[in-house]
Amino acid sequence: MKKSIFYHAGCPVCVSAEVEILELMDPTSIEVVHLGEDKSKIQVAENLGVKSVPALVTPTGNVLHINYGASMADLKN
Repeated sequence: MKKSIFYHAGCPVCVSAEVEILELMDPTSIEVVHLGEDKSKIQVAENLGVKSVPALVTPTGNVLHINYGASMADLKN
């Protein structure tokens, strides 16, 4: 089974969204990626269509942007 991917940057908005997502969904079905700690994954996220974080990429490839914590450009700096 393919997992959803939850991208975030560690900001308060992102952490709050992560807590909510993990409570709503089966945590074993989600890969959590902290882009602030693993900048090598920024390009992967952008290629999937992530424009800002927090964002959830579903197994079918849909990108669900949740609230607004930071743009991808902010993470590159």
